[in-house]
Amino acid sequence: MVNLQFFKTKDLSELNYELDKIQAQFSSLPNQALKRIEIRNQNDDFFAYPITIFFDEKAAGFCVLDFGNDKFELTDNQDSVLLRSLSVNPEFQGKGIGKSVMIILDDFIKEHFKDCNEIVLSVNERNDFAFQIYAKRGYVYDGKKIAGRSGPQFVMSKTLE
Repeated sequence: MVNLQFFKTKDLSELNYELDKIQAQFSSLPNQALKRIEIRNQNDDFFAYPITIFFDEKAAGFCVLDFGNDKFELTDNQDSVLLRSLSVNPEFQGKGIGKSVMIILDDFIKEHFKDCNEIVLSVNERNDFAFQIYAKRGYVYDGKKIAGRSGPQFVMSKTLE
């Protein structure tokens, strides 16, 4: 079973995984994302929340819910959240964890961030696998692209009801 919890330092030892060369182009590793959050926090930017993805009570992946100003590159909605740095430990891939995260994420956000009414994300235009997962879970691509560290990114969004 997959569930989401706010990251705790004790999760870090299980989140110390590497992605293959292709996946590493598309997502930051947990350690990288946590370092960026730490730097932001030193500048009084406390709007990024690291999330641990658990599978059968083991830390199997990671993502960040970012309510900071970066989201405005993707949306004008003040009440949105930017989903970023989503990855699943290669040891756990192929078990439907990514798909499950996209299903349970809506309820997690609604429970913990009651004013949030939209999830936005960007996905590399070469990452068709992830694009299809997002599209099947109700994320919409309206034609907007942004520049990303590994090439153009499709901007996708989903309204929370």
